[in-house]
Amino acid sequence: MFLFGFCLLNRNFAAKIMTTMGAEKTSTTSRIEQIDYLKAVMIILMVAFHLVYIGDYYTYAKQIVYTFHMPAFLVISGYLMKTERPIGRFMHTIWWILVPYVVMETAYTLMAARLPIREHIDVLTAGVVLEKVLLHPLGPYWYLHTMIVCGITTFTVGRFVKRNTVSRLIITGLLLFAISRYTGLLSTANAMYFLAGAAIRLCECKFLQIVRPSKWAVLGLILLCSMPECLDRAATGGVFIVYLSMSFLLYLWRFIFGKLKSGLLFVGRNTLLVVLFSPIFTILCKQLIPLLQFDSSRLLFLFISVFITICGSMAIGWILDKLNISRYLLGKDKAVI
Repeated sequence: MFLFGFCLLNRNFAAKIMTTMGAEKTSTTSRIEQIDYLKAVMIILMVAFHLVYIGDYYTYAKQIVYTFHMPAFLVISGYLMKTERPIGRFMHTIWWILVPYVVMETAYTLMAARLPIREHIDVLTAGVVLEKVLLHPLGPYWYLHTMIVCGITTFTVGRFVKRNTVSRLIITGLLLFAISRYTGLLSTANAMYFLAGAAIRLCECKFLQIVRPSKWAVLGLILLCSMPECLDRAATGGVFIVYLSMSFLLYLWRFIFGKLKSGLLFVGRNTLLVVLFSPIFTILCKQLIPLLQFDSSRLLFLFISVFITICGSMAIGWILDKLNISRYLLGKDKAVI
């Protein structure tokens, strides 16, 4: 359904799919500013609606954002993950997603047993920690878990199934569906969004040829977001919301200049740090609620908390760099890029 939806939304992708029926292709992906910008917007929205004080107040806005922000991230992740690499280089990539994932998911699980958060764990055992790390992650770390499972599955099929690209994508989709359906390791919808991004890459399309900027996308968004039945990433309407949200945001890109542009690109290059460390600050920011209750809109709390969370996450990355810990946690000399 997801690949069909993307084909329906973009004729170039459908045409490219047809040309790959009998030929093998390779592609490379360099850093693209518009993709970093999309990542920045999506990570800011993630932080904003992980603030319980905001999510519980702006419930319909939260439904809308939850329909598209992480699915869009997964499409981008599927596109950027180079599953066609040699096994050594690919496993190096997976390893340095796995290490910070295991460290932070374990820490979050331990924290959930101590703090009065929504995902509180009443009884903490080694089995509970293993279950959360291996099967059902807490917090935002499910995203890294999904990337690992989907990335390994896509790579394995691509390496060992000697068929054309479209056939391998179909087999990967069926395998991911089976994994999600019978093991519960991940959401079927999330897996298919990752696969949609991988399909764009493996069919040797350029991301910006498929997701095109359009000011008219906002009309479709308004219409679809007014229908509660569409506010589900697994629904057909949800697929269109994901695509149209990226399309409209890319249209807005041309109007962003100066420090705002530089700031968004900086955040977009460092979204992993926000994913890893944002829970620390979203929990700490609860202490601001009594001080900001005079603002009935809660927007002041929103802006301050998002700013603190983003800056705090980058500050931890900077500290890791200064202490030369980044190479052990993230596999690179510089966490902040």
